[in-house]
Amino acid sequence: MNKLKYRINKIYNIIFGEKFYKKINFNWDNFPKRYELINKVITKKNYKSYLEIGCDENQNFDKINIQEKIGIDPKKGGNIKMTSDSFFRTNQKNFDCIFIDGLHTYEQSKKDVINSINVLNENGMIFLHDCLPKSYFHQATPRSRNTWNGDVWKVIVEYRVKEDFDTFTCFIDEGVGVILKKKNRLILKKKFINFKKITFKEFYYNYKELMNIVSYDKVEEYINI
Repeated sequence: MNKLKYRINKIYNIIFGEKFYKKINFNWDNFPKRYELINKVITKKNYKSYLEIGCDENQNFDKINIQEKIGIDPKKGGNIKMTSDSFFRTNQKNFDCIFIDGLHTYEQSKKDVINSINVLNENGMIFLHDCLPKSYFHQATPRSRNTWNGDVWKVIVEYRVKEDFDTFTCFIDEGVGVILKKKNRLILKKKFINFKKITFKEFYYNYKELMNIVSYDKVEEYINI
């Protein structure tokens, strides 16, 4: 059923979507994994509480080393079976560290970020997975392929223009966006009327500037650990 659905969605994206098909040669095989970055930050910051949104089969969740961790997923992994929207409606906890890897659309990821900011402890950190797609179809919605980043990257661009959120993207594991609730040291000066409508062509030619790329070995320096 998924294959048929993806074929239908691809036809839709070809007809109605962006006509730009160049690809970026991201090869993540020899780069650290997302859980390595998160565990590094947890250790250095002495974080005690962790929330993960979208656990799938616990590929990341099981590898996080922390005193208290909650994983939200409506179908498979984690330790609470519900959607992130339902969780945030009733949640009373705050967290030091939040990793968002749920529904990979701009709209839902933005909603998850806003809700996460509201329950983030002072000096806490938010991580977003899948922020560096290789091609238009890797990020096109509706989803039309098995390996899919979605358009999560547009949320990072939106937070790059805000004064009160320091935002960058670590160049590892499909791209891990990082949002800190502190003064933005490198505000993106580009003007966008509608972040949802930013094209992959714009991303292709300007992703280093748009996403504020930081290498893994520079992350500690960048976030002042």
